[in-house]
Amino acid sequence: MSSSFRVRAGAFIIQDDAILLIKYQDESGFHYNLPGGGIHFEESLDEALKRELKEEASVDVIVGGLAFVYEYLPHLNESRYGDCPSLQFIFKCRIMDDQKPELPANPDPYQIGVVWMPLCQLSQIKLYPNLSTHLIIHAKTPKYIPYIKEQDIQ
Repeated sequence: MSSSFRVRAGAFIIQDDAILLIKYQDESGFHYNLPGGGIHFEESLDEALKRELKEEASVDVIVGGLAFVYEYLPHLNESRYGDCPSLQFIFKCRIMDDQKPELPANPDPYQIGVVWMPLCQLSQIKLYPNLSTHLIIHAKTPKYIPYIKEQDIQ
């Protein structure tokens, strides 16, 4: 097992009862992720999140309060998402100046889209990690900030 620990910043963006997701296609098919990514050396969480939203969805965002903390430990989860332990800080964000999220000119090789997914359809898609229930609850009850462990997700 790796001795490193990955820190990731993610965005929780809701508009008109839909959530902004990044769509991917790889050898296992289609799946979705919240926008965001790993923190670079000497980069703050909000700086990383702003950079990632520009890179993945071509938008500038205002980073708000913390929505979730999510922990993934491979040894407790059959290495479902790889061998690197990670900690994600997922923040409520708002897109600036009525910008429209879109696929960037040079996306990640597996990224095929940027979509507004209706909250009522979250349980019907493959979302990594599968935070569907928590996202829906948080959209309705934003004051609660859960600490989510992958091994506790049903």
